[in-house]
Amino acid sequence: MKSFLDKSVDADLDQLVKELAARTHGNTRRSLRLKAWKLTVFAAYATKRLMDVVGSLFGLVVLSPLFLLVALAVKLDSRGPVFFRQVRVGRYGRNFIFYKFRSMYQNAEAMKAQLEKQNEMEGGVIFKMKKDPRITRVGGFIRRTSIDELPQLWNVLIGDMSLVGPRPPLPEEVRQYTLEERKRLDVIPGITGLWQIKGRSEIPFAEQVRLDKEYILAPSIWKDIVILLKTIPAIIGGKGAY
Repeated sequence: MKSFLDKSVDADLDQLVKELAARTHGNTRRSLRLKAWKLTVFAAYATKRLMDVVGSLFGLVVLSPLFLLVALAVKLDSRGPVFFRQVRVGRYGRNFIFYKFRSMYQNAEAMKAQLEKQNEMEGGVIFKMKKDPRITRVGGFIRRTSIDELPQLWNVLIGDMSLVGPRPPLPEEVRQYTLEERKRLDVIPGITGLWQIKGRSEIPFAEQVRLDKEYILAPSIWKDIVILLKTIPAIIGGKGAY
């Protein structure tokens, strides 16, 4: 009887050891997969950030003569500062100061309230007009050519923005977002993105959101490079720029 019990206990112990070994092996594999995933995510983020820093720094240096010419033109064209500063919403809802060359008259924000009913952007969240009376003569040119966006290279350099990503919205726009639309805030906003190369302001808001989500769900450095390259002909073509 004692021998039988000893064998039974030994068998139970062997089974327990096997189960513990299997669990330990499974936990180790899960831990390794998690570490590999974290390493992949970090490597992708680091590569994208490196591309942002190098690209923005290169752009700021090479385009500095253009910056001076545009600054002079903006200053001579109308009263007001050269740069337009505005609060925008970045990743995870964090606010930051967004820079552009000023393309509108100084009282543009006050005039906007009177023009709300003439909004031509389908969906109503973003305000857009093809013949916006708030835009200056120089402003019309730098908006069509996207030169007004170049100061955002500074935002990229300091980490508020990326070269590629969803455009950073205004706080009042975010307040109108649905939960689905708020997914645009899951990544660092960018200077250009999918809907900027496919029609810009002519694309309805709902389609902008869909394209941004498409980018967010399948990010890659190669995709960023393709978008950046396609941005150049999109700017030259001027489609949807107003």
